[in-house]
Amino acid sequence: MADQFLPENDCCASDEAILIALGANLPTVRFGAPADAVRAAIAALATLDGVSIEKTSAFYETAPVPVSDQPWYVNAIVQIKTSMSPQELLARLHEIEADFGRVRVARNEARVLDLDLIAYGRQTIRDDGGLIVPHPRLHERAFVLLPLRDVAARWVHPVLHQPVSDMIDALPADQEIRQMSV
Repeated sequence: MADQFLPENDCCASDEAILIALGANLPTVRFGAPADAVRAAIAALATLDGVSIEKTSAFYETAPVPVSDQPWYVNAIVQIKTSMSPQELLARLHEIEADFGRVRVARNEARVLDLDLIAYGRQTIRDDGGLIVPHPRLHERAFVLLPLRDVAARWVHPVLHQPVSDMIDALPADQEIRQMSV
């Protein structure tokens, strides 16, 4: 019944949501602490031609997944509107990561910035360039689902057909996450 207070058109807007996850756990000389890098990345996204930021989640501090001795991450989600194709958007995300100093060496490594295209409306994509939408592990990650709930509480996974709340309820208990007071 808590959903009764959400705007009536929130379900439809959530169906069209283009969602980008942001994360960082290493400081940089240029941008500072991970939270500052995430803020700067949101600002960089907003400057892209054909992109407008519609909603931004709270920031969350999260333990690394899988568990490791890495520093905790700062994570957030933005919902955008764009005229770019999913492939073009992903290329711009990778350019922003590179501009922030991201070098891809190993999976699940510490990073100065990570930008993932989580969803592009109701589209499902698996292309030769490596783009997979919706993101293949989003339903397993508290650091994606809790911020996602902030911006698109009624979003339903286009493959699993599960709403965000059900995916959150199914998360393993060992994923540590806390909302930051920014």
